[in-house]
Amino acid sequence: MKVLHVIPSASPVRGGPTQGCVEIVSALRLLGVDAEIACTNDDGPGVLDVPMGELVSHLGAPTRFFPKWMPKTSALREFTFSASFTSWLWKHIEDYDLIHVHAMFSYTSTVAMWMARHRGVPYINRPLGLLCTWSLQQSAARKRWYLALMEKANLNGSAGLEYTAEQERDEASPLKLTAPPFVLPFGLHVPSIIPNARRILRENFGLPADKPVVLFLSRLHPKKGLDILMDALATMTDTDFALVVAGSGEAAYEAELRERAANGPLNGRVIFAGFAKGDFKQVLLQGSDVFGLTSHSESFAIAALEAMSVGLPVVLTPGVPLASLVENHQLGYSVPLDHLEIATALKKALNKPPTEAQRQNARSLVENNFAWEVIGKRCHEVYEAVLQHETLPSFELSKVA
Repeated sequence: MKVLHVIPSASPVRGGPTQGCVEIVSALRLLGVDAEIACTNDDGPGVLDVPMGELVSHLGAPTRFFPKWMPKTSALREFTFSASFTSWLWKHIEDYDLIHVHAMFSYTSTVAMWMARHRGVPYINRPLGLLCTWSLQQSAARKRWYLALMEKANLNGSAGLEYTAEQERDEASPLKLTAPPFVLPFGLHVPSIIPNARRILRENFGLPADKPVVLFLSRLHPKKGLDILMDALATMTDTDFALVVAGSGEAAYEAELRERAANGPLNGRVIFAGFAKGDFKQVLLQGSDVFGLTSHSESFAIAALEAMSVGLPVVLTPGVPLASLVENHQLGYSVPLDHLEIATALKKALNKPPTEAQRQNARSLVENNFAWEVIGKRCHEVYEAVLQHETLPSFELSKVA
């Protein structure tokens, strides 16, 4: 089986979408699937320094890059137009048994679906949360136009629409898309435990050894609701804690958050740690006392799953699809997007830390259901069903045991 994954960008700065694409390709290749990636050389505001048009190893996955058009207008740069990608795909698309398209409302994704549809090559699409209610409300008029003109026909022509949770699937239902939906959650590599992570974290930031730490680990973006989390913590004047903010975003928004932290009850209690990865990220996850993600909308929220994988209790809001999993398996707290209710949940989490047995149960649940090896096998099952014209299997969070 030969499968081409198409995504606008495979740059690490694009976060979860890149990580998910690279990891699923790597997991599929371990199962004998000849999977590779085609994308532009997008790297946020700039471009990656990589060979063009040839298959190279990138982040551990075979990837073929094509030059991205770099106009002065930032909105056009985000569209990731690439003429050489178009000509290459037109010539080679029938070399593949299946096209797995990641994202939409972007040139490479749109043209890949259109081309596969007109050349008779089966394809599936992973919308990456772009069909969620909150996302469709951003630049709403432009997205309605884009859907009507091109994207709805592309989505309906697919062999399947891949959602990472039932919530993402349900939020897309008002569009009345006709392609069969299926749920395939995001995966992760369950990390090794760092025995002294708690001490390392506090020493790194000059905190007292017994200082409780609330962790926010995500992109700094208004959608993530960090301002609401900060409002909740600002009411907890009788509770000892430090808030560690691990993430990066647009400079103006980050400056706004820093100003909020410096002027008010949170002054001196917030640490902006910057973008976290590797061992540093694991120290943050394993050394903190509670993880908070109070988003307006998420398609999945891998950071919350990473927190659960080390037994860290989480406080999530309904915009995070994993909130139902947390509630069903007592992995933390699922609360309304209200700063007072969030504060109550944070206090409970800080006052009653999980036992070692509870932490191990959380780790086992994540490993048995969300390890990339498991997700890779499930994705392979979907591919087989597509190629054999069978009903697509679906792996809902509500079925997690």
